[in-house]
Amino acid sequence: MTATYTFDVFSSLDGFGSYGEGGDWGGYWGKQGPELLEHRLAQYDGDQRLVLGANTYREFVQLLAMSEAQPEVLDPWVTRMRHLPTTVVSSTLDGPLDWPDASVAGGDAVDVVRRLKEESDLPIRSHGSLSMNRALMAAGLVDRVQVTVFPVLTGKTGAQSIFAGADDFDLELLESRTLDGRTQELVYKPTLHRAGP
Repeated sequence: MTATYTFDVFSSLDGFGSYGEGGDWGGYWGKQGPELLEHRLAQYDGDQRLVLGANTYREFVQLLAMSEAQPEVLDPWVTRMRHLPTTVVSSTLDGPLDWPDASVAGGDAVDVVRRLKEESDLPIRSHGSLSMNRALMAAGLVDRVQVTVFPVLTGKTGAQSIFAGADDFDLELLESRTLDGRTQELVYKPTLHRAGP
């Protein structure tokens, strides 16, 4: 039996994973609420393995370092995520990592995740790590795409287009919910789109 792999990502309505220069939105684009934060904590509360790409790992470590000066950055679900057993896929990082239960796996992300899916007794989740997860989707290794859509358009400041350059996929909606009356969480099963005859 292979472990279920969930690609978990935050998005603006226009498909960006963050904002860049000139953006003054703040974390969660300023749209977090108690229901969202409680739901995120519940999602990260069960036993599971986290997989991150090297760039996302570096961004998280930098964000967590800032939390000493800005404690509001360190939401309880982020603390829980940080304490999950974590595999960081990288050809540039060496251990030990500044993460409680993390190890580095060198090599191609597709090979690393395929092995983890075969060997893991725990579900696997990845938050962010956009280019890695696009490659994993193309290889058919992503079982669920969980997109949390915040009610903002970031046309001028949007950065990190989530699915730019991805293959074409058909999506089967598995779950949907509204959090705090404004934020949508959509969970899909992706299937690589095959052109008709």
